[in-house]
Amino acid sequence: MDELRVISMIFILIGGAVGGAAVMTWFERRMLGVWQDRLGPNRLGPFGIFQVAADMLKLLGKHDWVPPFADRPVFIFAPTAIVIAMMLGFAVVPFAPDLVIIDMNIGLLFFLGMTSLAVYSVLLGGLASKNKYALMGGLRSAAQMVSYEVFMGLSLMGVVMLTGSFSLPAIVEAQRDWWFIVTQPLGLFVFLVAGLAESHRLPFDLPEAEHELTAGFHTEYGGMKFAMFMLGEYLGLMLISCMITTLFLGGWLGPFLPPLVWFFLKTAVVILFFILLRAAIPRPRYDQLMSLGWKVMLPITLINLMLTGAIALWQAEATL
Repeated sequence: MDELRVISMIFILIGGAVGGAAVMTWFERRMLGVWQDRLGPNRLGPFGIFQVAADMLKLLGKHDWVPPFADRPVFIFAPTAIVIAMMLGFAVVPFAPDLVIIDMNIGLLFFLGMTSLAVYSVLLGGLASKNKYALMGGLRSAAQMVSYEVFMGLSLMGVVMLTGSFSLPAIVEAQRDWWFIVTQPLGLFVFLVAGLAESHRLPFDLPEAEHELTAGFHTEYGGMKFAMFMLGEYLGLMLISCMITTLFLGGWLGPFLPPLVWFFLKTAVVILFFILLRAAIPRPRYDQLMSLGWKVMLPITLINLMLTGAIALWQAEATL
């Protein structure tokens, strides 16, 4: 029965994640319309909700074309890799006390590993396209993601120091008195910025900057292959939002409502915040993005580690 339950959860998670990513394409455009004082999708169905189905039919109906100069096996594999990596990342997310596919004692490290694997997708897509714009986008993506993975990992070490565990359910349980947004605000700030860079979300979408690189690493992609890249991006946004909820916002913890409802409400607020950033913050130059990481994010993470270590040591001595 346990195996059947896990298999059922896997299929529900896959369906929910893919369906949620599809709905997010509509929700994002509607919210951007509200904040920019325009309508957004409003023709197909109530509030334009059927625009999602129209987009899917358009992408499914497009001819599956591979450029004759491209490295065909790698070109086809690249968009699949990011979807697989992001879906595997959801395997360790605890949605409720007993609602997690696999409770690993190294769940946090597994999440960081899956986000690291996503870089291969965009890098291989840029290399296999044999297009100078795609190559530049792929190289930009590799440098950006590898750099910000360093800050993402370091930003979470304060949480690990306070809980003494890499298990995500244990981290949630450790927040019953105080959410880590209170005790780890610097860690949350760095993790949020690194999450934007890892998922190529505006304003950090420099690997696919249409104003200078045409479309970056997916210049030569169309149809369902392009849709898989976009699906991977939205899955990455959902995964980062779920992790922010788990690590800094108390996960499923909350009064009155069921734990699962609290988890999804908090995650929805984080996703809404990411969308608002897209409408509010201008896009920096690529050199400014890299300078921000090494000259600002890295010192902040080191300061956070030192402060957290000092506080943890003081608390340990006080209990003796």
